[in-house]
Amino acid sequence: MATATLLTPGSTSTRPGTDPSAPLARADQRAYVQGLVVLDTAVVALAVLAAYLARFGDAEPRGSEIPYVLVAPGLVLGWLVSLKAMRCYDDRVIGYGADEYRRVSSASLRLAGTIAILGYVFDLGVSRGFLAISFALGIVGLELARFAARKRLHRARIRGAGWSRRVLVVGDTAHVLELVHTLRREPYAGYHVVGACIPDALLAPVAQRLGDVPVVGSFRGIPEAATAIGADTVAVTASGELTATRLRRLGWQLEGTGVDLVLAPALTDVAGPRIHTRPVAGLPLIHVEAPEFRGARKLVKGFVDRAAAVVALLLLLPLLLVIALAIKLNSRGPVLFRQVRVGQGGREFGVYKFRTMVVNADALLAELAARNETDGLLFKMRDDPRVTRIGRLLRKWSLDELPQLVNVLFGQMSLVGPRPPLPSEVARYDGDVARRLLVKPGMTGLWQVSGRSDLSWEDGIRLDLYYVENWSLAADLTILWKTVGAVVNGRGAY
Repeated sequence: MATATLLTPGSTSTRPGTDPSAPLARADQRAYVQGLVVLDTAVVALAVLAAYLARFGDAEPRGSEIPYVLVAPGLVLGWLVSLKAMRCYDDRVIGYGADEYRRVSSASLRLAGTIAILGYVFDLGVSRGFLAISFALGIVGLELARFAARKRLHRARIRGAGWSRRVLVVGDTAHVLELVHTLRREPYAGYHVVGACIPDALLAPVAQRLGDVPVVGSFRGIPEAATAIGADTVAVTASGELTATRLRRLGWQLEGTGVDLVLAPALTDVAGPRIHTRPVAGLPLIHVEAPEFRGARKLVKGFVDRAAAVVALLLLLPLLLVIALAIKLNSRGPVLFRQVRVGQGGREFGVYKFRTMVVNADALLAELAARNETDGLLFKMRDDPRVTRIGRLLRKWSLDELPQLVNVLFGQMSLVGPRPPLPSEVARYDGDVARRLLVKPGMTGLWQVSGRSDLSWEDGIRLDLYYVENWSLAADLTILWKTVGAVVNGRGAY
């Protein structure tokens, strides 16, 4: 990264050296979008071809006024146009978040509806079976292809090699540092901070950095600083000097430059469904709904949990018996391990797990306390000598937690929720952390799909509190799906 030239309080602009990596980032972005177009074209073409073969086979289609040699390519082309019209290749939605998937589905369904209406009005006679199979295969294929492309992009971003947005952060020093930390916490989101602008009063006469982020200017030269360092996004966080008038003028100054303006409110860890924007006198007021801890949705969640637990226990019974036999043959002691944990409302209950340690593991804990590899209130060791040979295998694949399905069946736990804490942990909770007890603990949760034991205590608590505040049935299904990948990957399991 080029050395930044700082603004002094008396200067009016800043001209940092141009970052040579900026054109490469834009080239990577274009290559990714072009790859999505090719991928979507292949998926749609294969879906249409498969639908044709499934519907007609080797027979000649009849009854259509338009030959299928034109219908099939026309459908593929119309599908791609619909995806483009719904902005499915917009760099502001691809690569992160659910909006990309929603737009792909919406574009496909709108095209299907349009074709159905045109076919009815003009009596085109195109086979409904052919269209139904095409759209069913195409929508599923497009979503899976986008998912695979996104995962590949995320892995590249984590390595520092994938296309990411180049972000110039603007605000007071403390808020800039906080936003930088937040964006770097999830590098796969694709927001790479390349510089910062701070108020004039905070500028020093020598080169200045906030952590490892170079300060490239003040509030009076934001557009120039963004251009000089090749930023494509200006993220504005809290600052007393950034009044509504100055912020509006900044938006005007960035018009036509290709640089997006993003506002980062002080309100964090609140999911989209709880946020509603309502314009009042030209001011976008953000309304935040209170978390929902009771009601019909909670009843539905409880019913789904117990029904799923019953089905899972029946299907997994042979595996549970094999695991129990392996534990018994590997080391002396009981097959199951029952430990007191704290559940919803602070009520204690016994959580069931397959035993993965020697029978006197608790007595040996004091000798190993100095070798704790985590911060906070938990004890974790990668090579814990108390873990048995079979126990290591069970922990790697999270098979030791399967007996917790019984706790779910009894209503003590949920399939998805915060990690069930020990009474000794709860005794040291402060007011914020205690909010984890407002919902039932879960067999899996955001903590498991985000790294499990590799997470710091602070990050684990943050994820648990985020779930408590923003849970939904749709989010539960997403977490359960991601749990499969986390278990297969085995990252953070020890």
